[in-house]
Amino acid sequence: MLDNGKIVIKNDKGEELVCDVLFTFDSDETGKSYIAYTDNTKDEKGNTKVYANTYDKTGEDLKLSQLTTDKEWKIIDNILASVIDMVKENSETENGDKDE
Repeated sequence: MLDNGKIVIKNDKGEELVCDVLFTFDSDETGKSYIAYTDNTKDEKGNTKVYANTYDKTGEDLKLSQLTTDKEWKIIDNILASVIDMVKENSETENGDKDE
């Protein structure tokens, strides 16, 4: 992981992409470390694409691994939903303050 909240990954074509790290966390439930990140591309509906992997934070190189269970995806989905809710609340608060 880079110091500025970015990681470099290789896509399916072997090209290096610089991605923004959204969050990392350790799960007591699975005993694994997780990372969520985006390359800031959009899907067909205009939503920002977000990716998640497990990673080994003990090594010098960032080694990403695929999520392997529905339980892991559910954990990531719940955290993403919480983050989105917090961003929306902050945005509404900021917009409300500007209108007054």
